[in-house]
Amino acid sequence: QVHVVESGGGLVQAGGSLRLSCVAAKARFITESIDYMAWYRQAPGKQRELVAGDGSGGITNYAESVKGRFTMSRDRVETTISLQMNSLKPEDTAVYYCYALMTTHGSYWGQGTMVTVSA
Repeated sequence: QVHVVESGGGLVQAGGSLRLSCVAAKARFITESIDYMAWYRQAPGKQRELVAGDGSGGITNYAESVKGRFTMSRDRVETTISLQMNSLKPEDTAVYYCYALMTTHGSYWGQGTMVTVSA
């Protein structure tokens, strides 16, 4: 009912930047808005963790480890989000997933996009 697709991953040197994009395409019969969107990541051997997500009052919540370096934005039609990642570190290496939640139609994950930061 909602197809989530990420793009923009790749290989970058430490200190570099990448921009990830996510499109959440709703089925035609769905008229409700997507209630919540977020970026998660999962590093090898680790649990999936929240990187950035919608917060109350339009404020984005960030993991402490990415504050000041990553910026999430959501477009005016509210079905596309991006993640601008600056000053990347090797520990940012992970598969990054986009997540979309609709209280009326459930939650959805993208297939993930790999980000590799070399030292």
